[in-house]
Amino acid sequence: MKNFKKYIETIANVNEKDWSVFSSLLKKREISKKSTFLVKGEIEDNISFIEKGEVRLFMPEAEQEKELTFGFSFQGEFISAYDSFLTRTPSTYQLEAMADTILWSISYSELQKVYKTTSIGNTVGRFISEKLFLIKSKREQSLLNETSEQRYLNLFKDRPNVIKQIPLKYIASYIGVTPQALSRIRKRIF
Repeated sequence: MKNFKKYIETIANVNEKDWSVFSSLLKKREISKKSTFLVKGEIEDNISFIEKGEVRLFMPEAEQEKELTFGFSFQGEFISAYDSFLTRTPSTYQLEAMADTILWSISYSELQKVYKTTSIGNTVGRFISEKLFLIKSKREQSLLNETSEQRYLNLFKDRPNVIKQIPLKYIASYIGVTPQALSRIRKRIF
C-alpha cells in the first residue's frame, strides 16, 4: 500500500485523516496468473491500483485465437472496466491477470463515500478518470490514423514493458493484426 500512497501523493496533498479514510476502504486482492477477475456480463464494482503484475483487457470468443485484446495495465497503473464501473451496467469485456497480480481495490459505493467525506476524493477521482480517458483516446486515434507497423513501433516506444512481458499473440491482437503479420512486421523492423 506504500506504493499506492506515494502515487496518490503525486496527485494531491494527502492529510493523514483523508488517507486514513481512503486506505480503510481499500481491499487487497491477489489474483493468480491467467485468472479472469471480471467476466463479460458482470458489472464492474471496483477500480484498482496495480501494486504488482499486469492485466489484459479483452473481448472473449469461443475460439481463443479470435479474442480481441484491446488494452494492458501494469504495475503503478489503474485498472477497471471503467465504462461498466461508471454506468453500473454489465461489462462487454473481461479482465485477466497476465502474471500473479496484487491489486488495491475500492468499490463503487466506497468510492462515493470517499468523494463525500474527504478533501482529496474528487481530485484523485478526476485524475484517475482523466488518465483512463487519455489512454482510451490515444488507442482509438492510433487505430484510425496509423499503420499496424506504426502502432507496433509506438507501442515499443511508449510502453516497452508490453513488448517484454506480453505474449506476441496478444500484442498482435492489440495492434490489430494476425500473429503472422506481426512476425513479418518484426522481421522488417529488426
